[in-house]
Amino acid sequence: MTTPGNGNGNRATPGRLPAAGRRPAGGGPPWMSAGMPTEKSMTFVPSAKRLLRRLTPYRGQLFVVILLALASVALSVIGPKILGHATDVIFRGVLGRRLPAGTTLEQAAAGARAAGQNNFADLLLKTRPIPGVGIDFHRLGQILLLVLGIYVVASLLSWLQGWVLNGVVQSATRKLRADVEDKLNRLPLPYFDKQPRGELLSRVTNDIDNVSQSLSQTLSQLLTSLLTVVGVVTLMFVISPLLALVALVAVPLSVIVTQQIGKRSQKKFIAQWTHTGRLNAHIEEAFTGHELVKVFGRQREVEADFEQKNDQLFKAAFGAQFISGIIMPAMFFIGNLSYAVIAVLGGLRVASGTMTLGDVQAFIQYSRQFTQPLTQVASMANLLQSGVASAERVFDLLDADEQVPDPAPAVEVRQPHGRVEFEHVSFRYTPDTPLIDDLSLVAEPGHTVAIVGPTGAGKTTLVNLIMRFYELDGGRITLDGVDITTMKRASLRGEIGMVLQDTWLFGGTIRDNIAYGNPSATDADIRAAAEATFVDRFVRSLPDGYDTVIDEEGSNVSAGERQLITIARAFLADPSLLILDEATSSVDTRTEALLQRAMAALRSDRTSFVIAHRLSTIRDAHLILVMEKGKIVEQGTHEQLLAANGAYRRLHDAQFTKAAVDLDEAAPAGGIALAGQR
Repeated sequence: MTTPGNGNGNRATPGRLPAAGRRPAGGGPPWMSAGMPTEKSMTFVPSAKRLLRRLTPYRGQLFVVILLALASVALSVIGPKILGHATDVIFRGVLGRRLPAGTTLEQAAAGARAAGQNNFADLLLKTRPIPGVGIDFHRLGQILLLVLGIYVVASLLSWLQGWVLNGVVQSATRKLRADVEDKLNRLPLPYFDKQPRGELLSRVTNDIDNVSQSLSQTLSQLLTSLLTVVGVVTLMFVISPLLALVALVAVPLSVIVTQQIGKRSQKKFIAQWTHTGRLNAHIEEAFTGHELVKVFGRQREVEADFEQKNDQLFKAAFGAQFISGIIMPAMFFIGNLSYAVIAVLGGLRVASGTMTLGDVQAFIQYSRQFTQPLTQVASMANLLQSGVASAERVFDLLDADEQVPDPAPAVEVRQPHGRVEFEHVSFRYTPDTPLIDDLSLVAEPGHTVAIVGPTGAGKTTLVNLIMRFYELDGGRITLDGVDITTMKRASLRGEIGMVLQDTWLFGGTIRDNIAYGNPSATDADIRAAAEATFVDRFVRSLPDGYDTVIDEEGSNVSAGERQLITIARAFLADPSLLILDEATSSVDTRTEALLQRAMAALRSDRTSFVIAHRLSTIRDAHLILVMEKGKIVEQGTHEQLLAANGAYRRLHDAQFTKAAVDLDEAAPAGGIALAGQR
């Protein structure tokens, strides 16, 4: 089973993409392969808050992370203060050696004042060295070992914090992926009609990965940086309120710089990921239709389109990274300016004896620790903005309008017979362009209903409405007298088997692909279905038989063999209602004749809707509907329609009588435009 088309079989051709929002010929849904859907970008703060709210289920782990961060930061912050004591021990030892042994500190200070060295006297009284005694290496060793132990424990706590936080982020990312997957299953088919597949893949993969990476790298850093700033500022005020005030001048400057640059870079990051999605959509489409591009010689157009989109992505990415990258040098400049001022003032205060050298050293370290978190936050700004921009795109997908929910309680058809009735059904892809209007028909149980008509007549749309891929604009469709809108979609579709013209196989064995129609089927059931649909005939010639692995495109089997496998899949499902959308178009004439007998057996005792191009395949249909412009213009058996000498007769003569048909003569006054085509 494949994803249904747009009602007329149109596909976007690589190298010549439809314009955004343009409706394809025949009334299908609008495709937007060349552009993004119109969307209003959210602002940074609401998006960031919404992203953080997804972490609330992990409050316990986050509380542990905060405790570990507090302990790690507290130890890291206290380290320079203790290390300053080691500097004081060394400095006292150096000064003590310069003083005569046997004198008191007061005598040495008085002698310095008598010599006019008042600052040195104040320094001696503040430092309090022991005259004649050098460096106390035992005390110095104790202090250094203590500092080493503090830093080791702080590093271990920081590692443990990162380990716990990484588990939280990955769990939240896994939940986000699961939510996106569930959302995709709840979205209506028109949403996918309007989205290039590459764009959706980019949101589900690239954007979510970028969110995960951003959270992993920024949350821990931001938490540690904020706690470090608080701890450092506290100890800076303890050591010297004056120098602390000088250092704090850097804070408003840093905030202003970050805000001004951040506003400009956020728009660039959103543009970067938008162009990434567009480029992915183009690449996916171009490589999917690679053979078609080669056949029509459109390599240059595809390459030119790629170059254009790649250039747009380059400009957006360059602008985003360049603008956000300005933050780091600006923060370094502010930090170095603050460091220079503190070093000068600290030196003057040591010389005046109002501070010890160890305190100045500790304060300078704290000033570095103070600006370092601000610099780290600035360096994380571009990554954070990139992650939030990706989160906006994911949230846009999560906020998309969902399909109408299944009714509760739902009605079930307990013993389906397959009677399908259309009662004054109306449908249109876009409000201003009618496609199906006031259509009524009845398909009796066990009957085969064939649908023929020109391109855009609404044939495939008709069967898509039975599957509830689209919702009606008017009227209703009933299955055995039950309105299908009162049934669960899974229950409705479980009674329907569908074989499309465009085959869909997944990467796996032939056995797995056939069993997709009934996962509980035994090997005997699979072989019986394969024999009935003539799959067994070519599978036996393969080296691995039913265990032959086919890729997602099914390129290692022919188009006809792919079609046979999908028919075997429908055969195995044993549905009460069967839909065949030109299911034999890819097989040869002999195989088609065999398949007609197989499908005749498959259609027995069940209602079948057959969309046919070859009129020879529907001669035995109980009812043939001829559709034009969403309306049934003729209906009857093969013989009745031939005798009516109308639209069906023109189709028949075009296929079996004339070698060439003048289209204007074959379809006068808006009749059949191209014989046998959908």
